[in-house]
Amino acid sequence: MADTENTNKEKWEHETLRNLVFASLKEQRKARNWGIFFRLLTFSYLFTLLFWGLGWLDADVATGSGKHTALVELRGEIAADSLNNAENINNGLKKAFEDRNTAGVILRINSPGGSPVQAGAINDEIYRLRALYPDIPLYVVVEDICASGGYYIAAAADKIFVDKASIMGSIGVLMDGFGFTGTLEKLGVERRLLTAGENKGFLDPFSPSDPVQREHAKKMLAEIHQQFIQVVKNGRGNRLKDESEIFSGMVWTGARSIELGLADALGSADYIAREVIKAERIVDFTVQEGIAERFAKRVGRVTTGFLSETRFPWLIR
Repeated sequence: MADTENTNKEKWEHETLRNLVFASLKEQRKARNWGIFFRLLTFSYLFTLLFWGLGWLDADVATGSGKHTALVELRGEIAADSLNNAENINNGLKKAFEDRNTAGVILRINSPGGSPVQAGAINDEIYRLRALYPDIPLYVVVEDICASGGYYIAAAADKIFVDKASIMGSIGVLMDGFGFTGTLEKLGVERRLLTAGENKGFLDPFSPSDPVQREHAKKMLAEIHQQFIQVVKNGRGNRLKDESEIFSGMVWTGARSIELGLADALGSADYIAREVIKAERIVDFTVQEGIAERFAKRVGRVTTGFLSETRFPWLIR
């Protein structure tokens, strides 16, 4: 009897131990599976962020079905080395017009101006796209400011909508800089400038101002100003009112800009999408800055040289 009880006890202990081992292995397997799952989930999330940051996930991939309003943002100074260069803005506009579900395009601007060359390239592209897609309207919506180069671009739109407190206008051109000749003399520094060509040192900030060069610079500014004026006239036509005041380089509120014919009406992007374009859903086609670009900016920026940065800073702003 005792032997039987011992045998049953041994079997029970053996069975219990085996069950414990299997349970432990099962728990370890389950924990390992969950660990693999969470690792895959983390990697998927990181890869999604990476693709989005590099610009590999375009806006038109996720546009969905049904008509929408396409949005392109222009924020900040317009310059070749900024996110607001002609290539980026034009790429966003092109994708917006090409999307089969686009009912209308909004270019939302919040910019004090910038390069006349970059602004002119965007202006030209807007006209090209409007001619290529005549059934798709393009409206500019102004936020805080749309001045100089910003307005150079806006003038190409079908209509311009503003907030009553927006800042508009500044249709003019400027060239600014500094003269350091007196400072150099006080510091006992001698300027040694060697050139081949009598005007190669044009507007050098460390040399005395040359009246001939100043007059030539003023003529160039006047020429660019006339180009700007013609662009605005081509875009706004007979909607413009007092032209002598408009082209003076002055700025006005959004409410006053409507009276002058620089803008058409009050309205936000949401309002234009819902009430004007009749496609309330907004899809953003703005070209985003990728991780590579952000990294390059942190590491350092390659410049084209001292002369273009300091001697010829003419901007429509």
